[in-house]
Amino acid sequence: MPYPVDPSIAPKVAAFFDPETNTISYVVNDPGSSSCAVIDSVMDIDYAAGRISYKSADVIIEYIQLNRLKVEWLLETHAHADHLSAAPYIQQRLGGKLGIGEHIVTVQETFGKVFNEGTEFRRDGSQFDRLFKDGDTYEIGGMTAFVMHTPGHTPACTTHVIGDAAFVGDTLFMPDGGTARADFPGGDAHVLFRSIRKVLETLPAQTRLFMCHDYAPNGREIRWETTVGEERKHNIHVRDGVSEDEFVTLRESRDKTLSMPRLIVPSLQVNIRAGHLPEPDASGKVFLKVPVNVL
Repeated sequence: MPYPVDPSIAPKVAAFFDPETNTISYVVNDPGSSSCAVIDSVMDIDYAAGRISYKSADVIIEYIQLNRLKVEWLLETHAHADHLSAAPYIQQRLGGKLGIGEHIVTVQETFGKVFNEGTEFRRDGSQFDRLFKDGDTYEIGGMTAFVMHTPGHTPACTTHVIGDAAFVGDTLFMPDGGTARADFPGGDAHVLFRSIRKVLETLPAQTRLFMCHDYAPNGREIRWETTVGEERKHNIHVRDGVSEDEFVTLRESRDKTLSMPRLIVPSLQVNIRAGHLPEPDASGKVFLKVPVNVL
């Protein structure tokens, strides 16, 4: 077997859909213990009013407390550009270690310049408790989880394989949704194609795949779970038989038609800080910057 996980273990997966950002967060529970991990949590923001809240995170916290679970990990599949992370808030309430892919340092360097962050902003990933390398493993109770580096959407994207389930972040969408954009700074459609094939050709066909986003194409209901086999057969962008050049042509053409995500400015400033807001000024007020003619 090419990776150190047991596909016979089926973790319990609870999904939490945020309609404001079309994000799906997850609580992944070891079936043999009370241990769990939280993946891609959401902090709410009223951008026009400049107000944040934690109603989405509180739903996750309530679920964990009602089921008497113990949080061991708070995982980010990448530094999201469409929602703010609530990981520090959940960590403060319930504990656990905060982890992301090691290439977050590349994203921090890139967007540290975009937002003109000062030298006090650390670009070494030290805001997180663990930086995962490709092939790293970690434990959730009695389960061994495995990390695959799957860049292309961003340099820091990772897929987390936990038993018979894999959490792909923005590396893949549902089969009728295709794939995420690859035109952000550090993104690359060629690299994204190779990452997707790595996932689809490494993991067994029956592996459950869990998406970070769904946009209900053609008006269908929101969905977030599929399988490797279904993606290989039916994904409209990267099903078996689609070449790298065909994918890149399609992806780059589509990316040219897309506008920037509505929350990219606040999201990246917060998420490169592991979900923390920028430091307050001398009066105690917190500010987010808006770069002009940069993104």
